[in-house]
Amino acid sequence: MVEKTEENGLGIDNPALTEDQKDISPKEIESTMPSKASFSPLKAPPATAGYPGATREKWSNKAQFILACVGYAVGLGNVWRFPYLCYKSGGGAFLIPYFLTLFLTGLPLLLLEFGLGQYIRYGPVEAFKKITPLFKGTGVATVMITFLLTTYYNVIMTWALFYLFASFQSVLPWSQCNMTWNSEDCWSQDDYLNLGPNETQPNGSISSTQEYFDHRVLQISGGIDEPNGMRWELFGLLLLAWVLVYFCLFKGVATSGKVVYFTATFPYLVLIVLLINGALLDGAGDGISFLFKPRWELLKKASVWEAAAAQNFNSIGIAFGSMIALSSYNEFKNRSIVRDTLTICGINCFTSIFASCVIFSALGYIAKVQGADIEDVVVQGPGLVFVVYPVVFNTMPVPQLWSVLFFLMLVCLGIDSQFAMVEVVVATFNEGFPKLRQFYFNRKEILVLYICIISFLLGLPNITRGGMYFFQIMDWYTAVISLFFVAMGEAVAVCWVYGGNRLAKNIEAMTGSYPNVYFRACWLIISPLLILAILIFTIVDYKPVTYGDYVYPAWCQGLGWCVALLSILCMPIGAIHTLATSKGSMKDRLLDGLKAQFDDETHIKQCEGHYDLDHDLDLDLEMTSKPPSYDMVVGNVA
Repeated sequence: MVEKTEENGLGIDNPALTEDQKDISPKEIESTMPSKASFSPLKAPPATAGYPGATREKWSNKAQFILACVGYAVGLGNVWRFPYLCYKSGGGAFLIPYFLTLFLTGLPLLLLEFGLGQYIRYGPVEAFKKITPLFKGTGVATVMITFLLTTYYNVIMTWALFYLFASFQSVLPWSQCNMTWNSEDCWSQDDYLNLGPNETQPNGSISSTQEYFDHRVLQISGGIDEPNGMRWELFGLLLLAWVLVYFCLFKGVATSGKVVYFTATFPYLVLIVLLINGALLDGAGDGISFLFKPRWELLKKASVWEAAAAQNFNSIGIAFGSMIALSSYNEFKNRSIVRDTLTICGINCFTSIFASCVIFSALGYIAKVQGADIEDVVVQGPGLVFVVYPVVFNTMPVPQLWSVLFFLMLVCLGIDSQFAMVEVVVATFNEGFPKLRQFYFNRKEILVLYICIISFLLGLPNITRGGMYFFQIMDWYTAVISLFFVAMGEAVAVCWVYGGNRLAKNIEAMTGSYPNVYFRACWLIISPLLILAILIFTIVDYKPVTYGDYVYPAWCQGLGWCVALLSILCMPIGAIHTLATSKGSMKDRLLDGLKAQFDDETHIKQCEGHYDLDHDLDLDLEMTSKPPSYDMVVGNVA
């Protein structure tokens, strides 16, 4: 027999109760009852780790996200890669493919990555795995590109640190030709200034800044097959560069979000001062005019369009996974990601053009002093800022001060780009290897340390005496060749398989605004097709990597393609792994692999804080207005 008693009659005299039960006081029974607050829907239980973004770090404020993205997008490439590409690829005419690829691919794909990261609330690997498991390899490929980039990107910062410390000398060491590393062909700026009206520099002369970079900093060998040992000074500075990255990032966005206040803004102060100084130099106007003078015939070359797209993707960060990772730390209801996209692209473009004016005003001055054509003083690659611009410091009062500020600016540009790249790798390990994280990397500081150490070790070939040749291979095959393959995979996965219209609805759920027809048209048609066309042109018009007049051995091209395949092969391998580990017929596996692994309605509720309890309890708002009536079931079963 089972008897039921109400709370207002606690059944102390009920014969069905045992003697022990009769001894329980009403207050003791009441104390065992669930409290009203525990049933209140206003105090829902905390989200578990399975919910999107439940335990994920978040930016302290909006400014940190913007500055982190600007710091990543505006990097060393804006200072040395864009000016050289602009000069090499048609001057002012280059701006046409640059802005076209920006508006038709860069801008839409940046919003795509922001929307994907903020909506899914995971890094690139888990994000692609959730929207379409068959393309999870695309997420892995973005991380692989980023990881490879981290191994050699810090090398540029290493050179900047070398120049930074050298700037504290009473006489800037690259300004003269009486040093032990100088050759008989060395010519300093003073030598050029002392030339008579009818005198010219001898044939084969080399600037003192070029010799300093080649013979003092790099101590460059005759080729990639002559590594000739480690440059131990650069070894120590590369280690220092990674120590700086670690201590700026070891607490995640809690530390990097504060550091970017300085690293993302300081470079602009230096660039403004340098442009003002450069504009006052004799010949500066010629340099800037030369930069933007259009050479229309070059627009017929596929390589120009390829260079424009590669610069956009590299500078903005498309297909690197970094923007997906950075936006995943946003609040779900961040309503300004479209405005953020426009802001970051605008700042990035402005900085590229602004920095180009700074560099080419200096080139115009140098050409004027040397009595040479501007194209004869342009240097390929990162040497553009290490060989060309140091000449200008002697035209400024207290040259050591401006040299320190310039190379500190380069360090800042490098370090905040590294924040985002290392964060992608960290996020991937955190999300993809929970058991490994639990037993070996239970603290983020340890995981970041291991990643920094591995990247440091893999970057060592770049600081041998033949390291510059290896650096060029890594940069060409990582940041150009493989990038287009991965960008194509990203466009297909998100725009066509997951669906551009579905992504637009996801963005509407977060922002309250449906993306306009421009973004939707680019996602569905224009961006994927344009990337495909550029990819085809890149393959058809393929040219081996070069460095100045040096001709690489044939085996280096094979090495370069091996580097490219490290990321490209992640995409088919990821698809094969998904099919091999799924259940059902091959058709079912394929169809399941193309489906998103979540329902939008449920996902949005979870991200907004509407959590489902373990037992699917229906919490009625009426519970908050009056005390519940508890039933106590007691009895003997006969």
